Order: sequence, then structure tokens, then C-alpha cells
Amino acid sequence: MHEYSIAYDIYATARRAAQENSATSVTTIHVDVGEIAMVNPEQVVYLFKLIIEDDPLFSGTDLVCTTVKPVMTCSCGNYSGENKFVCPSCGGLPQIVKGKEIVVSNIEIEVNES
Repeated sequence: MHEYSIAYDIYATARRAAQENSATSVTTIHVDVGEIAMVNPEQVVYLFKLIIEDDPLFSGTDLVCTTVKPVMTCSCGNYSGENKFVCPSCGGLPQIVKGKEIVVSNIEIEVNES
């Protein structure tokens, strides 16, 4: 169940960013999840909610997962697209350029401005 470690890493990243910026609360965390990252975003959200349950800094925090479509290119230079298995030009195996990542893209926080 690697979704738990992913959810925990998102929490740890957001917590570190919040502390570095003297946040009073974390309101929303945006995560880009590649379509071929082999991760279930619903499970990540569920586990994230369990992890933040007792942390007042994360009271009411929303975790928003956005799916990133894959982008592949072939070394033949004639193909770039979503085909995951075969280059339509040469029949070779395209390389993954985008769509396998899991990235915290934005963390929204609140700070005391006193």
C-alpha cells in the first residue's frame, strides 16, 4: 500500500512549507498525479485525511488531486502523444515524458499578519 507513504510525504511537504512560512493553517494542497503513476488518488485523499486528523495546523485542509495525462515521445522523432505502447510511425516503444509523476503543485496557507 504505497498510497500511505505518498499521503504521508504530501503531509510532510506541506507541514514543512507551512512552518517555513509561519502559517496558522493549511487550507488546500494541490497535487498533480500522473495517469500512469500507478496510484489511486481516492486512497491518497482518504489516507491523507487520516494522517492530518490530529494536527490542528491541517484542520479542514482539502487535498485536491488533478490527473495528468501521459505524454510520450519516440526516439525516431516522428511521434509525440498519448500512445503508451507503440509509436505509430516506427513501431518502437515511446519514452514517458509526462504522466508518471506525483507532484505537490501548490499549497495554500493562512498566516497571521500582525
